[in-house]
Amino acid sequence: MAKTKLLLGICGSISAYKAPLIVREFVKLGYEVRCVMTESAKQFVSSAVVSNLSHYNTIIDMFDPRFDNDGSWHIHLAHWADCMVIAPCSATTISKLSIGSADNALLLVALSLPKKTPLIIAPAMDSDMWEHPSTNRNISVLKEDGAIVIPPDSGELASGLVGIGRLPEPNTIVSFVDSHLEHKRTSSISTPIEVEYEPVFINTVASAVEKDQWQASLELELLKQTNNSVTASAQNLSNEIILITAGPTQEPIDDVRYITNHSSGKMGYALAEVARDFGAKVILVSGPVSISPPKGVELHLVTTSKEMFETVQHFSKEYTIGIMAAAVSDFTPSTPIHGKIKKEHSSQTTMIELVKTADILHTLGHSKHSNQFLVGFALESEELRLNATKKLSSKRADMIVGNYANKPNSGFHGDNNTISVFYSNGVIEDFEPMTKQECAIELFKRIALYKTYCEQRTV
Repeated sequence: MAKTKLLLGICGSISAYKAPLIVREFVKLGYEVRCVMTESAKQFVSSAVVSNLSHYNTIIDMFDPRFDNDGSWHIHLAHWADCMVIAPCSATTISKLSIGSADNALLLVALSLPKKTPLIIAPAMDSDMWEHPSTNRNISVLKEDGAIVIPPDSGELASGLVGIGRLPEPNTIVSFVDSHLEHKRTSSISTPIEVEYEPVFINTVASAVEKDQWQASLELELLKQTNNSVTASAQNLSNEIILITAGPTQEPIDDVRYITNHSSGKMGYALAEVARDFGAKVILVSGPVSISPPKGVELHLVTTSKEMFETVQHFSKEYTIGIMAAAVSDFTPSTPIHGKIKKEHSSQTTMIELVKTADILHTLGHSKHSNQFLVGFALESEELRLNATKKLSSKRADMIVGNYANKPNSGFHGDNNTISVFYSNGVIEDFEPMTKQECAIELFKRIALYKTYCEQRTV
């Protein structure tokens, strides 16, 4: 397939430091990217870095002789592109776009775009600038002209204030654009339309600084709005119905043998106990385990993956928070044998045909309502980040809890676990080893925080 051709415009904003990450993620997705910067953008990001990542010279001067061979470089470049994205887009550029000004290279290309080519802008500025009536008018004009606006995020701003105006994280911008272009490719509608953003995770490993900034910004904004601590919000789950799966499943080969996973159920049971203590109604669907059932929860014991699937489906419309922590068998014998397979009656090798079991997390993720929050688990032996982020996207979960099966203080059986939390907006948070009870407490803090964040973004 031909590569999608994308023009990235970069304006003068402190958030322009994210532009190289945006270029990198588009290139990793297979896009062909060319960049145009304003003069002021050079104060915040190196054109050499952008050029190196995009593999094309970055245009800044509209009269640069390297590009201005026939005087119409802007027309050729605008017609080359399948889409133009301006990220970050400053208040000045928004104003000039709204009146059709073309006094720099970026504006010149944007004004030259054919009608069929989408223009997507990601504004970035301080809250007062974003909320100023003139900015609102200019944004309205651009939308009427067909431009698509990626809403700015809330959080800590360059000024030190907290509010709306932050440039969304690179993976959010890339996901938005990729989703829109995919919709455009598969839709019969030929005119640009504004699509609702559905998070599709791009595998970006954010730096520790960026993760800390995201966490701090989010917590500060929520604290400002609710005047409650994160811990307090987690410990008040009295309005939540929490559906949890735990333990292994057993898939019968014959009447005495089965296929299973190495799962003790300790993580799922710890989650159920903490949720109960925090005041939630807890529905626990458990495979065969050797631990005592927690008191005060609604317990449903199952054996096979089919039984677990059917039981979870029974409560699929009822839960508000679903946590799929069970180690469900991925395969089951196609035809279990009645009785016992006798060793002396079998050949040296015996073939057992396996078929895939129903995917519980995938089914819940593709049928959940807007008021339902879904958490999955990913246990991996290698490439945890890659596999967990793929699972997050394909299952349409809000959060994935990942850990390794082959590392100390992690995985099955033990009382400790070492987890990483993958959020649907692209943030990854790593934790030090903890007891599974402590993991459960920390997870409910993050669930309460991120669930509130998601709800606010959909208002």
